[in-house]
Amino acid sequence: MSAEWIAGPGAPLRGELDVPGDKSVSHRAIMLAAIADGVSRIDGFLEGEDTRATAAVFSQLGARIETPEEGVRIVHGVGIDGLRAPKAALDCGNAGTAMRLLAGLLSGQDFDCELVGDASLSKRPMRRVTEPLARMGARIDTADGGLPPLRIRGGSALRGIDYTSEVASAQVKSAVLLAGLRAEGETVVREAQPTRDYTERMLAAFGWPIEFAPGLARLSGGHRLRATDVAVPADFSSAAFFIVAATVVPGSDLTLKRVGLNPRRTGLLHVLRAMGADIAEIGRGECGGDPVADLRVRHAPLRGIDVPLIHVSDMIDEFPALFVAAACAEGTTRVRGAAELRVKESDRLAAMASGLTGLGVRVQEFADGADIQGGPFGGGRIDSHGDHRVAMSFAAAAQAGKGELRIADVANVSTSFPGFVEKAIAVGFRIAAISA
Repeated sequence: MSAEWIAGPGAPLRGELDVPGDKSVSHRAIMLAAIADGVSRIDGFLEGEDTRATAAVFSQLGARIETPEEGVRIVHGVGIDGLRAPKAALDCGNAGTAMRLLAGLLSGQDFDCELVGDASLSKRPMRRVTEPLARMGARIDTADGGLPPLRIRGGSALRGIDYTSEVASAQVKSAVLLAGLRAEGETVVREAQPTRDYTERMLAAFGWPIEFAPGLARLSGGHRLRATDVAVPADFSSAAFFIVAATVVPGSDLTLKRVGLNPRRTGLLHVLRAMGADIAEIGRGECGGDPVADLRVRHAPLRGIDVPLIHVSDMIDEFPALFVAAACAEGTTRVRGAAELRVKESDRLAAMASGLTGLGVRVQEFADGADIQGGPFGGGRIDSHGDHRVAMSFAAAAQAGKGELRIADVANVSTSFPGFVEKAIAVGFRIAAISA
């Protein structure tokens, strides 16, 4: 039986909330700690299915990973040359980040391996990664259409390239940079639209010489990584659903603790503030090399805007939440330049557009965005298409709607936000999990 939620208009959101650790940082911390020299401790590790899949992969590859308590990993690194051939396929589950980054990291190894995923991941495009890696000398076979599984043939002598990315994707950039660790010469990645720099920051934290600035990253092979301790900040993408819900539900006053505010991640904050949101940053500091702060969010009326293109790549995972804010705003919100949403866990543009339309919201869909006309909307039933962010976004929408909303196919929420329903109820959401 599949999992569903029933959600509806809730109470004002109040209190304090700790959201799970950042998924992007958790993935990368495991990967680099595993190939570093020495023992690294990771605190705040996201206990989601995606990140656990990454840890399981590196256990198969020979790294010893201990779990002394929830949210903590002790990783005994094997060094840049120490990974060993796995005895079975490496299962990435639903984690597109894991598969794409592993394609780069493993493409220069001496052994063959195969990267597989679940039904959703097996439909996601991989040529965007395999093509630049092939230019570096990697030999990677895919299924028809450039889809998983990825069969990586070992023994390839990689060479650095100067690569200009055609898509705004931190995963593509990261795959090329990770391949560059074992490549001869210099690897450069250029981007017309800067993307998240978690890989660059993490490489620097582990001692790899790297130069980076918005839109450019440069490193050379032949160095080693040093074990380091990593403190993972709270995941901004997980906080986004509560930021939007607290903004649109009257009477709300909610504080989200120690949220990561990497500047390449927080486009949603800029856009919501431009729409009229009341979001204050309290106690700004640093965690694991990234800025963090408590976010106090109070209800505020929103107005529709044309979303500035400069913020689009900095909020690619937060667009489902933004669509909810737009549906609650006065006037029309126009989004363009977001074609990357079509190749996430689902076609997020189509999923959000069809779901909101079913609730009575006027949405005009385009190839790279949508126009959302704000106004009252009701309840009904929507299918999240197995996409965790779509499911949580509609749970937030239901709190501001005018009827009960049934959200289908929500099992994958555990990939990024275990305990979502319980945490949501604790701060005022009306939501319950059921079996369909």
